[in-house]
Amino acid sequence: MRILVSGSLAYDRIMTFPGRFADHILPEKIHVLNVCFTVDGLVERFGGTAGNIAYNLALLEERPVIIACVGRDFGRYRRWLDQLGLPLEGIRTIPEEFTAGAYITTDQADNQITGFNPGAMKYSAGYSLEGLDPEDTIAIVSPGNLEDMQDIPRQCKARGIPYICDPGQQIPIIPPAALAEMIQDARLLISNDYELEMICKAVDCARRQVSRRCRALITTLGEEGSLVLEDGLEVRIPAVEPRKVADPTGAGDAYRAGLIKGLVMGRSLVEAARMGAVAASFAVECLGTQEHRFTPAEFWERHRRAFGRG
Repeated sequence: MRILVSGSLAYDRIMTFPGRFADHILPEKIHVLNVCFTVDGLVERFGGTAGNIAYNLALLEERPVIIACVGRDFGRYRRWLDQLGLPLEGIRTIPEEFTAGAYITTDQADNQITGFNPGAMKYSAGYSLEGLDPEDTIAIVSPGNLEDMQDIPRQCKARGIPYICDPGQQIPIIPPAALAEMIQDARLLISNDYELEMICKAVDCARRQVSRRCRALITTLGEEGSLVLEDGLEVRIPAVEPRKVADPTGAGDAYRAGLIKGLVMGRSLVEAARMGAVAASFAVECLGTQEHRFTPAEFWERHRRAFGRG
């Protein structure tokens, strides 16, 4: 089955400050803030919603098409995707821009200062779904370029292609009318609990009403698992216990990959959500969003321990 993953491709550049921000920021001078933090080096990792979801799908032996824009510095990331065997046909390069990048500095108290440069993400990938078989295609529209986030659902609806609406971090800047259009008739709307409240406020309706605009609703709850709401019936999916918790960042994208894998296998939404929970448990075991590894055998063994047979 053809899987389309629309979203962002980005470099995460992570720095650690060997002190506390609070010791170097004077509250009475906050209005004229001018500080410099010397960090203990920099670690660069591959990230972005589309990249993270596609990475986990590759571990699950799928080859999704990534729909995103990148810049002139994409070479290292491109080689990484090549090594994973992922197709590059949906990736558009904007030569005059840099690939989107997050610059994250964390102090010893786990406070963070982050700067984000959207770079090439300011441009639409302009990917056409013309000629795709709706019986053999599924898409996920995750946070990325706003034009793509609105265009892909429209193309899907025009062609009868099922899609997952995953507006995430972009909710605050999506016009309410556009957000309502994205949700309407989606195969699934997925968000965390806080994002769902933002969605409800933006489209001016309650959670149950939101769920009626699409075919189903999944709310992720971190270590408390997730909730699947379909046909008026709500089912709680417990989180799967990892060997250790190193970094929760990227667990949501791994969950989405496991979920999609279940759907393309023909599993029910509840069964697919359980697969999402298993994938998420591997992601939290490593620092970074594309640093964990698992084989299909390891995936299904953990699934068996958590939920019984695969």
